[in-house]
Amino acid sequence: MREDTGYRHLQVSPVAGALGAEVQGVDLTRRLAPDVVGEIRQALLAYLVIFFHGQRLGPAELLAFAERFGQPTEYPHMKGLPGHPHVIAVTKLEHERVNFGGVWHSDTTYLECPPLGSLLYAVEVPPYGGDTLFANQYLAYEALSEGLKKTLDGLVGVNTSAKAEISRTREDRLREAGAELKVLVGTHPVVRTHPETGRRALYVNAAHTTHFQCWTVEESQPLLNYLFAHQVRPEFTCRFRWQPGSLVFWDNRCAQHNPVNDYHGFRRVMHRVTLAGDLPR
Repeated sequence: MREDTGYRHLQVSPVAGALGAEVQGVDLTRRLAPDVVGEIRQALLAYLVIFFHGQRLGPAELLAFAERFGQPTEYPHMKGLPGHPHVIAVTKLEHERVNFGGVWHSDTTYLECPPLGSLLYAVEVPPYGGDTLFANQYLAYEALSEGLKKTLDGLVGVNTSAKAEISRTREDRLREAGAELKVLVGTHPVVRTHPETGRRALYVNAAHTTHFQCWTVEESQPLLNYLFAHQVRPEFTCRFRWQPGSLVFWDNRCAQHNPVNDYHGFRRVMHRVTLAGDLPR
C-alpha cells in the first residue's frame, strides 16, 4: 500500500484511486495534539473517507474523538446508548434480513442541515461479509457532460425520510419500541459546493431524493435514475472490510456509502456518532 508522504504525524495510505485512505500511527483513545487532529482533518478532506484499525473505543472514547471534528447530534427518531445520547447502536441481528440503510445514500438528506459526516465503530462483525462501499461525488459530478452540468445547475432536490423500502429494519425496531415516526422533508441543491474544499459534488441519492422541486415525480424519475446509477460507477468507489476495532470517518457532504447486506445469520453491531452539518449551498 503506497503512503501519502504529506503528513508528519500519521501514516496515510490511499486504498483506491477514487477515495479512501487508511490512517495508521495514532491511538484514538489518547488525547490528540492539535497538529494530529489537523492532519486527520486534512486526510478526511483529501480522501473523503478514512479508515482506522485496531482501536479500542468505548462510547465515551468514540464521542470524545468525534468532538474534535464537530458537534455530535442526535440521529432522527433513534435513541442513543444509555448515558450517551449521541452514540447510537447500528445493529443487524441474526434473524433479520434487511440491514440498516442498505442502499447507496448520503445520510439524512431529509434534514434542513444534513450532517457534516459520521463515525462508525465496529463492536462486533460477522466472520465474512458486511463490507461498506463508498463513492466519490466530486468525481461523479466532474464526469458529467457540460450540457448535463448546465441542466443540473440551479435544480433543487426534494428529499424525504418516507422511502419505507429503504429503512425497514430501522422502522420496525422503532415501532417495536413505541416510537412515533414523523416524515421529514428537506430540499437541497442537486449540486452542492463543499464549504471547506470549494469543490462541487452531486447531492442526490437513491435513499431519500424523490424528485426535483417544481417537477413532478414522473418527470424527475428518468433523470434521477440516470444520476443514481452514474453516482456509483465502479471507478468512483472503494470498498472497506471491517474488523473488530475498526473506525470509519466519512464526509457526508461529498461521499455516499452503502453497507453490503451479505451476512444473513450473523450479528453485526456498530456504534455511530453523527456530526452536525451546515445548510447545503
